[in-house]
This record gives sequence, C-alpha cells and structure tokens, in this order.
Amino acid sequence: MDLACTPEEEEFRARLRQWLAEVLPSLPPKPSPDDWPGRRAYDLGWQRMLYDAGYAGLHWPADAGGRGVTPTQHLIFLEETEKAGAPYVGANFVGLLHAGPTIAAEGTPEQRARWLPPVLRGEEVWCQGFSEPDAGSDLAALRTRAWRDGDDYVVSGSKIWTSHAEVADWCELLVRTDARAPKHRGISWLAMPMDAPGITVRPLRTLAGSTEFAEVFLDEVRVPVANRVGAENDGWRVTMVTLSFERGTAFVGEVVACRRVLGELAREARKNGRWDDPALRRRLGRLNAEFRALWRLTQWNVSESELTGGVPGTGGSVFKLRYSHVRQELYDAAAEVLGPEALDLSREWTLDRLSSLSYTIAAGTSQIQRNIVAERILGLPKGR
Repeated sequence: MDLACTPEEEEFRARLRQWLAEVLPSLPPKPSPDDWPGRRAYDLGWQRMLYDAGYAGLHWPADAGGRGVTPTQHLIFLEETEKAGAPYVGANFVGLLHAGPTIAAEGTPEQRARWLPPVLRGEEVWCQGFSEPDAGSDLAALRTRAWRDGDDYVVSGSKIWTSHAEVADWCELLVRTDARAPKHRGISWLAMPMDAPGITVRPLRTLAGSTEFAEVFLDEVRVPVANRVGAENDGWRVTMVTLSFERGTAFVGEVVACRRVLGELAREARKNGRWDDPALRRRLGRLNAEFRALWRLTQWNVSESELTGGVPGTGGSVFKLRYSHVRQELYDAAAEVLGPEALDLSREWTLDRLSSLSYTIAAGTSQIQRNIVAERILGLPKGR
C-alpha cells in the first residue's frame, strides 16, 4: 500500500479529530469493571454515537451497511480514536470484529439484513461459542451436537471462555452436525439467540478478578436452520473466515494502544529515575522497534484483506504470533519500570499485564500460529 496519505485522507483525519474533541468530554464515566450490564450500556452507547456520526463499520463493505472506506482511512480511524483515548469496542468486539465481518462475507442477504444493522447501530451484542472444555487447542475436536428436527437444529453440549456471554443477545456457535464425518467436515456455524430456552451461563473469574468469560451449557436448545451461516457441515471453512478476522484485524487497535503505553512507560521511567539504566533504555527501544514493525505488518494485512474480498490472509497468523509475545514483553518491562507498584491491582497497567498472559492462548495458541506459518507460508509438511 502507499503509506502517504492523500489530501482526502488527511481531511478525513482532521474531521475525525474535531469530532472526537467535541464528543469525548460529553461521555459519562466508565462503569465499574464488574458492572457488566453497565459496561454493555456504555459500549453500546459509544457505538451508537459512532453510527450517528457516520463512523460505524468504516471498513465494512457498503452492501453490508458499512462505509467501504480505504484501508488507510480505516487505519487513520484506529490511530486517532486510540490517541484521543476514545472507548474501545468493549462488549461489542465479537459482533464488530468477528461475527459481523463473517456474516458480511458468508451470510445470505436476509442474514445480513437481520444481523448487521443492529451490530452497527449498537443495539445487539454477540459472544463466541467456539472453545470447549475437552477440545483444548484442537478446535475441530468440538463435541457440541446439533441434529435436525424440522426447521430447527436441537443443540446440546457446552462451551467455555465465552466472552461477554452474560450480556450477549447472540452467539456465533460451532456445532457438530455430522458425527460420522471427518472432524473438520462435520461442523456447522450457527447464530444462536442467547435467550433461547435451555441455555445456562456460568461466569468464570479470571486472574485479574474480572468475569468477562463464561461457561455456557446447552440442553436441547432449538436454533432455526435459517440461522446457519454457510452450508451444513461446511462450518469449518466458515470458521476459518471468522478466525482470519480474529487474528488478522481484530487486534489492530491494540497495537496503537501498546505504542501509547510504551510512551507512558518511558515518561514514568524518566520520573522515577529508571531511565538512567541503559539496559532498560535498550529494552524500551527494542519494543518501540517491534511495535513499529507490527504496525507496518498491520497496514500490509489490512491492505491485503481489501484485495481478497475483505477477508485477511495468513499474514494474520504472523501478526498474532509476534504480537502476543511482544505484548507480554511490554508489560514485563512495565513491571520493571514500576517496581513494587506493579503489584497494585488498582492500576490499569497491572491488570493489563495479567491480561497479557492470555494472549498466547486466546484467538489460537502460539503453537497453532506456528503451524499455520510453517505449513501455509513456508510450505513445510504437516506434522504428524
């Protein structure tokens, strides 16, 4: 991509900056981290403000309700909103970054019309029902079953690490629709209403004390066949589309956030005297280079996705692999700068450090990403 901004793109940046300067002071205080209904309302309110101002779904195709802007405009939006301290997607992240783009790419016109506008308007929240307790990193080993009964699937099984399930309206759900087929070929992708009878949500408390994850138990839940995205038993292919978004573009805003945190760390080190340590300065300098490189890779991945119908390619696995580890290194450096204060759970940096430990597991483990890079980019044979 051409990294130089056009006059139109610079005008877009200026308008966005002005709008952010006007609206951010009017936002209410953020709810408590434990107040999930409050956080849902806060996040949906911000999404509605974006929608009303014409900034919702900037990179979504126009026929899916988006603006269809250039990759550079999309990146400008992410840069400027993060620099201004605007709210992130929060409880909306599955709908905006995973399920919504998947439905835009794979859904029927009726499915797009039903599910995409409420996501963009900030009216509905989605969660992700992929992982299972006994499947580990082998997502295709899922055992949640779905069998046809007239115009419905009847679903039984369980999911784990289901983000924001307790406040979600819909779940992007993977189910096994053919138990006799090879494990990658007997899967279907369903949109399950979270208020359907037979669903039990049990929140899980994380190391940081938050409860954004949950176990979800499904006891003969009826899901209309019309809610299946893609063909029956073709869900693994649809899932690869979802994971391409999850690994390829869903973390884009976080790279900008990490670059901001790195600058704050350098300022903190200057204040508390740690800046005099040359080893620490080298460490922060290397991290700066790492995040600059990741931002360039992000620009490449976003541009590539525009050339392939909006679906990110295997470069997303390269990004996810390196970003997961560099984020952990960033917060290890934060602990070195902060010293004993790094143990204070009231500090956002401390909570972010605890959260960073999950990044080499979430959205596909680092081992899985290495396999993808080895097989699909380097052309190495599959491991046995």
